[in-house]
Amino acid sequence: MTIAPIAPDAAQATGDRTRLSDNYDTFLILLTAQLQNQDPLAPMDSTQFTQQLVQFSQVEQQIRTNEQLEGLVNQYQAASAGAALSYLGKDAIIEADDTYLAGGEANWAYTLPEAATDITIQVRDARGRTVYTEDGERGAGQHLFSWDGTQTVGGTAADGVYSIVVTARDASGEAMTPVVNVRETIMGVDFSGATPLVITPAGTRGLDVIRSVLS
Repeated sequence: MTIAPIAPDAAQATGDRTRLSDNYDTFLILLTAQLQNQDPLAPMDSTQFTQQLVQFSQVEQQIRTNEQLEGLVNQYQAASAGAALSYLGKDAIIEADDTYLAGGEANWAYTLPEAATDITIQVRDARGRTVYTEDGERGAGQHLFSWDGTQTVGGTAADGVYSIVVTARDASGEAMTPVVNVRETIMGVDFSGATPLVITPAGTRGLDVIRSVLS
């Protein structure tokens, strides 16, 4: 008898347990029939029976593990929902390179792991077009960058979502990867997906990119 492998989705644990029970009952019926009809002078090798029983035990343990994981996932989702709701109306530091320009003001913070020999900051609009460029501060550590909406070609950018690209090189000419953060107000929570997302002026954010919540 062949036992089907356990599906990795914990939500199928109930169906898997039913199929295991059916397979186990069938196995016992076949085993009983084989024992009743075996030749007493040449009894059947019990090794295969033992292997089948061990396999059934392993499958049952897998199902129980899946059920426990499903419970942990449910607990995590509930905890995430509670955490997201507790952030409503508060400002948060979020690891992201995009934020919202409103009233001629957009702010970012970028952190350099070491001093840079040259650094350029580009502001890009929602379509990825560069609208403003300037040289950034080169020292190691965190630096603030504020943009008033002024465009390099002249004029003022409309309110909306903009991102920055920080290009920096160290003393040996190797490219560095600065960490960029923004400060945004959490205005709502989106529960439509598998995990909750917070809503900010720039859009939705995962809880995994929130670095701190300010009181």
